[in-house]
Amino acid sequence: WLEAVLRLSALASGLCFQGPPALGRVLRPGMAGCLASVCPCFSFLAPPRPESKGGALAAGGKEQGDDAVVAAMLERVGQTHLLEGLNPEQCKRLLAQAKWLDTSYSGGLEAYIGNARKLLKASKLGENPLEGLTPSVPTGERLNYGDAQFQAFEDRGLREAPFSAFVLVAGGLGERLGFPGIKLKIAATSVTGWSFLEYYCRGILALKQQHVEGAPSGPIPLVIMTSDDTHEQTVALLEESDFFGLSREQVHVLKQEKVACLSDSDARLARDPKDTAQIETKPHGHGDVHALLHTSGLARRFQSEGRRWIVFFQDTNGLFFRAFLATLGVSAVKGFAMNSVAVPRKAKDAMGGIAKLTRPDGSSITMNVEYNQLDPLLRATSCPDGDVADHTGFSPFPGNMNSLVLRMSDYMATLERTRGIIAEFVNPKYADSSRNKFKSSTRLECMMQEIPQELPPEAKVGFTMFDTWCSYSPVKNSPAGAVEKFKTGNHPQSGTTGETDLFAANCRILRLAGATIDPPVKRTFNGIEVDLEARVVWSPQWAVSFAGVRARLAQDAKVQITQRSTLILDGDIILEELTLDGTLIICAAPGSRVTIKRLVVKNEGWELDPASKDDPDPEVHIKGFSIRRPAGATCQLAFEEPGEHVVSPAPQWPGMAKHGVTFNEKEPQRERSEAEESLPFYRVRSMKSSFGGETEAPLEEFARDFPASRR
Repeated sequence: WLEAVLRLSALASGLCFQGPPALGRVLRPGMAGCLASVCPCFSFLAPPRPESKGGALAAGGKEQGDDAVVAAMLERVGQTHLLEGLNPEQCKRLLAQAKWLDTSYSGGLEAYIGNARKLLKASKLGENPLEGLTPSVPTGERLNYGDAQFQAFEDRGLREAPFSAFVLVAGGLGERLGFPGIKLKIAATSVTGWSFLEYYCRGILALKQQHVEGAPSGPIPLVIMTSDDTHEQTVALLEESDFFGLSREQVHVLKQEKVACLSDSDARLARDPKDTAQIETKPHGHGDVHALLHTSGLARRFQSEGRRWIVFFQDTNGLFFRAFLATLGVSAVKGFAMNSVAVPRKAKDAMGGIAKLTRPDGSSITMNVEYNQLDPLLRATSCPDGDVADHTGFSPFPGNMNSLVLRMSDYMATLERTRGIIAEFVNPKYADSSRNKFKSSTRLECMMQEIPQELPPEAKVGFTMFDTWCSYSPVKNSPAGAVEKFKTGNHPQSGTTGETDLFAANCRILRLAGATIDPPVKRTFNGIEVDLEARVVWSPQWAVSFAGVRARLAQDAKVQITQRSTLILDGDIILEELTLDGTLIICAAPGSRVTIKRLVVKNEGWELDPASKDDPDPEVHIKGFSIRRPAGATCQLAFEEPGEHVVSPAPQWPGMAKHGVTFNEKEPQRERSEAEESLPFYRVRSMKSSFGGETEAPLEEFARDFPASRR
């Protein structure tokens, strides 16, 4: 009877049962004792010995067989310490987790531990993975925002954008920054409250509005890679916001799994310090995105839809769309299989550098080299002084900002060959000179920018470099960490600079397009001194490119903005003549086209106040300021009806100045033509606006100040 039961359970679990002794030989005595302690009918497996200190596997049918297989696997790879001291229920939980870890890693836990032992041995011996390679500055394009060359590449990028798919790597929480949630939920700008995720979704929506012949008919897809920490919150944010205008079908959320942690140089798996019946796990790194795109079938689907490019970007860089299109244009013109968006990098800065690495046989590869590897590699090969600045004041090796454009055909061929698995590395922090034990557990990691190692040798890999002001200001560091970077002369890359750099970039772009904006003033927030520009913010629906900004300013436009002003533009809005000293919000709903022929706005406006310790809003502390919006300090013009709307010189009716709205008083008074009479003058959304502003009076009072024909 016992043998029949064992044969049936073994058959269900896929074991080949050879009788009780054979099963006993599969397991070490300690493991066999685990089974015997669960069910008396397995007592034959346990040899006569003192009572086992091992745990127990849960009994019952296929589950029992699964546990036996997992226990045997742990035995083979030298991980029996994980079961020591566990009771039967704890043992069952740990084996269930081990099975999950085994199935979630390509090749299983045995492959993971084998890879770990090789990499840890090399690390212990101090081997350099870049040994034998000689670094040099790679081939790429260096663009100046707004010049003729930039505009030519950007124009090509606009035509290629509808043929693209976007991948947002978003596995991080904001805890390190002081934000209790996912980083994607942090406001890209407090002025409007648009989160980074909303800002990115709006950008992709705007790119689809570019009508290009032959482009795929469906919407531009967005893939978001999440982690255990961020998955549920990311999905909830998308659903509660109705996907920020995107369709559900074009957004794909893929969750990255974690990998087991390692406790020493022998690759012994680490127990979770918070739960000894669990193996400690940590994220494997954003390089998993390639395997997920392969196993999900999305990459193949995108290619079949006619997508030529796949674009990878990070979660908290509000300037991403300022440089992305020109990078895409460079890829198309130069035939790059992979193109990294790059910025000037200070020598020895903690930022990866893009380098051409030449092998002894003369072949080469262009890829990211981490900052802690680049300097010693240069010293050992071509530059005795290491990573030093050239005549520009920066390192000759461009800084990698982890925004990548890959040609779909080359990328798909690589995925098919590698299944999306890319090179791993390990970075243990040793406890002593023996280099056996670690200060804290480590794990194998992989990075998405390492994909060039897997591309075909003939694939052309390059970079496109922009000035930092127009391309890169991520929110990466806590206020305390940002201050330390600021003191050492490095960019703080914090909530403070993430937003103030966006203001500065927008003002600079408007100046390039012909606007006049007062110079910035020095302000200090969270201990970081910034050049505070006018708070100019626009949605991608107003402009997603420099060409778009130039088109929104009419020929010979006269736009004047004071430094203390706040300007928000959202929708199809043309500026011909605008003078702003205060706060102005102009919103045009889809289908509405607004022309500001001549408008003067002067009001109290909004002010940035240094953060108060008592403020309950965590974003205020991340950014170092709050926005004070006094009553009556905002002029908001909202155009909600489809059609043409013109704001133009008109008689000065009573009450206009009271609401902070005036027109050029030099304009001669005249009767409006019949055609002009047919145009709505403007619509004003009063009460509290979507941006937190409030008009001075209710709509009824505002309308009462105007003749009926203008209400």
